[in-house]
Amino acid sequence: MTHFRARGGSLRIRNGLVFDGSSEQLVDRDVVIVDGLILDADDAGPADLPEHDARGGLVTPGFIDAHLHAYAVSLNLFKNETRHQSYLTLVARQRLGAALRRGFTTVRDVAGGDPGLGDAIEEGLIESPRYFYSGAALSQTGGHGDPTSRDDTLCFHSGPSLEIVDGRDALRVAVRSRLRAGAHVIKIMASGGVTSLSDPLKIPQYSLEEISVVAEEAARRGSYVAAHAYSSDAIRHAIDGGVRSIEHGNLMDAATAQVMAEAGAFLVPTLVTYDAMGRHGSELGMAPVALAKNAEVLDHGKAAIAHAMAAGVPVGFGSDLMGDLEREQLHGLRLQSEVTGVLDLLRSLTSVNAALLREERLGRIGAGAAGDVLIFDGNPLERPELLWSDQRPTIVLDGVPVHGGDLS
Repeated sequence: MTHFRARGGSLRIRNGLVFDGSSEQLVDRDVVIVDGLILDADDAGPADLPEHDARGGLVTPGFIDAHLHAYAVSLNLFKNETRHQSYLTLVARQRLGAALRRGFTTVRDVAGGDPGLGDAIEEGLIESPRYFYSGAALSQTGGHGDPTSRDDTLCFHSGPSLEIVDGRDALRVAVRSRLRAGAHVIKIMASGGVTSLSDPLKIPQYSLEEISVVAEEAARRGSYVAAHAYSSDAIRHAIDGGVRSIEHGNLMDAATAQVMAEAGAFLVPTLVTYDAMGRHGSELGMAPVALAKNAEVLDHGKAAIAHAMAAGVPVGFGSDLMGDLEREQLHGLRLQSEVTGVLDLLRSLTSVNAALLREERLGRIGAGAAGDVLIFDGNPLERPELLWSDQRPTIVLDGVPVHGGDLS
């Protein structure tokens, strides 16, 4: 799957103040998109292109959410795994469309997705950001991806978003099957989780040998492993096994951040999911054990980001919202900006997440980049609330304006 159409739209964006995805130096210039690709700054392109007047507003690369769950219809893991695939796909259509309308022109689904949904998006059958997926996340028995509690008599093996796979040989087959099905990344559960009912939060999951074989198989096909992990012990364990991105990482200390930096690993924080579960979890039926674990990680996520930034770890952005909490996605931008500042938040949403995805065409405004841009009515570096306001920027995907205006 290429994620790029053979021929996209064309557009000239005039009078914009351009953030290229990395530099703090903003440039007052036109952005010209021809057939879905951005031209060099010195190339004016054809004279007859349709035009959009940015009126001095900030023009940025389209945002990337690197931790989204399109199939997560509930905060209850078991309910997510027992719904029919047809139902989950229709819900995914709504969730992906909503993400696009908020300004996310690319998402990475790290516990779900399949070739059918990917093909439907590529063919334009549903309105969606560019879609990268892992397929079902891999979990050990009794791990974060095992939705059964100790009192359940049912035996869970696999569902649309989660699969229990133990042992090196079985994991090797599971990775190969995902890559055959077009997975861009392999997701593993490397520590306990908040919404799982039977696993301690901090203890590392999967043996080092099991993680290593997953990383080895992924690397052979040019892919990589993303690991759900909270504690410093679990993060170090995952990094030792060859994991490239740590998802969440809330309980990470400064020394572990240095280990991540030396390994060239990424951190994908997901502050908003814990904040949202803390505010709404009880009313949405979260189990008491899940609420208690959420309280444990809620107050530490910002410190983990600060440790990562101080160590030089590339910090991306993810939302990780399940069920009705999906509507909180933009709130995550405000929470992360409180740690990183607006400029580094914009980098996380664009160039850092694009580097994580290994997609040179994404996350930047420059020659040969994808024509995915946001055109703000003002400058979020001066008015940060523009990033999370219901009044959304004009959203351009593949050179075609697709949305803009009030979400409320």
